[in-house]
Amino acid sequence: MSEWAIKRFWKSADYRETADGFSIELDGRPVRTPARKRLVVPTDKLARRISEEWQAVDEKIVPEVMPCTRSANAAIDKVAIQHDDVADMVAGYAETDLLCYRADSPDALVRRQAEAWDGFLDWAALEKGLELKAASGVMPVSQKPDSLAAARAYTKRLSAFELTAFHDLVSLTGSFILGLAAAEAKESAEKIWDISRIDENWQEQQWGADDEASDIAERKREQFKHACSFFFDCQLSPVTS
Repeated sequence: MSEWAIKRFWKSADYRETADGFSIELDGRPVRTPARKRLVVPTDKLARRISEEWQAVDEKIVPEVMPCTRSANAAIDKVAIQHDDVADMVAGYAETDLLCYRADSPDALVRRQAEAWDGFLDWAALEKGLELKAASGVMPVSQKPDSLAAARAYTKRLSAFELTAFHDLVSLTGSFILGLAAAEAKESAEKIWDISRIDENWQEQQWGADDEASDIAERKREQFKHACSFFFDCQLSPVTS
């Protein structure tokens, strides 16, 4: 949106309920997305968070510190107009899910992966109809068509806003199952993120931390936590599989 490139001109940021959701407004005028669509979100909770981001702007808009606005823009301008394609892309992670590709050595890492990941695979199979097979090594693992269909059915039921957040939950972890666990609040976002980082944390323990890699991991952790809270804040009602 043009507002991204200009300085603050408004005194008050707020929101109001409309026929199609909650409209974000600056001094009573609607905010627009980069594609010039009205910034309207599905819940008052999300609208409040976005209006607070706009109210907190000092002199110049800095998109990096306005994550809810950015996610809402993406939902409206991108995901809503290509929902099925995005849903298929996200569901595709179930075919190469992180939890299904295990180390064959050393034994300590093998045990660590099994202890952290097996329970999530069992939960997904028993409660969500997503039975994914795990194997050692990097060779492709063929998954059951019914399980992949269940993954697609889940993503296609998500709203554009939910799918925007779910895309990040899955892509940041590399796991459809962990993204689903976060969306269903099976564990805290912090714990699920740590579980997705078992391989990286193992390497760090063996060889020491790399500052640049650590900085990138921290940014992704914050993005994951944001995606998790955004998913819940935009829900009109819980998504069931």
